Amino acid sequence: MWRNTHQGYGLISIALHWLVALTVAGLFALGLWMVELGYYDPWYRKGPDLHRSIGILLFLVMGFRLIWRWSNPHPVSAGKPLEIKLASIVHVLLYILLFSLMISGYLISTADGRAIDVFNLFSIPALISGFDNQEDIAGLVHQIIAYGLIALVVLHALAALKHHFIDRDRTLKRMLNPSS
Repeated sequence: MWRNTHQGYGLISIALHWLVALTVAGLFALGLWMVELGYYDPWYRKGPDLHRSIGILLFLVMGFRLIWRWSNPHPVSAGKPLEIKLASIVHVLLYILLFSLMISGYLISTADGRAIDVFNLFSIPALISGFDNQEDIAGLVHQIIAYGLIALVVLHALAALKHHFIDRDRTLKRMLNPSS
């Protein structure tokens, strides 16, 4: 089952969900690690380059994920009306925070007017640069959003576990198996 149905998620939605989840976790860990690197550490330049390149690819994946989401049916949500409303709000916030995080990362990386090189495959030009303290302001915003996103991801994961272990419904199973 490639596409979503009203009963469950398709393989593509499931793959995109877990790809984004793992990438966000990896980028968060990489971000925490690389800000502690000293100037003479060999990863001082490699870490941010890797972080930026993966971030740009994540932006492309998220764009595709939104298009896929809008072009597929959405499975019927389980739970009480308030839980369904809260889940909807959390999902919208996850998208908003992810795109805000990637835009702020772009603003950090292009503050000096240089393009972002993505794994030596292509470059993203610096369309917005040169504002006073752009790198510092965008950096602070990026950090705050990253922590907020991780907090929301933890809440999202806890809600999925609650559905699985307490409510004993198919919410989590639908995101693990396209036939559920």
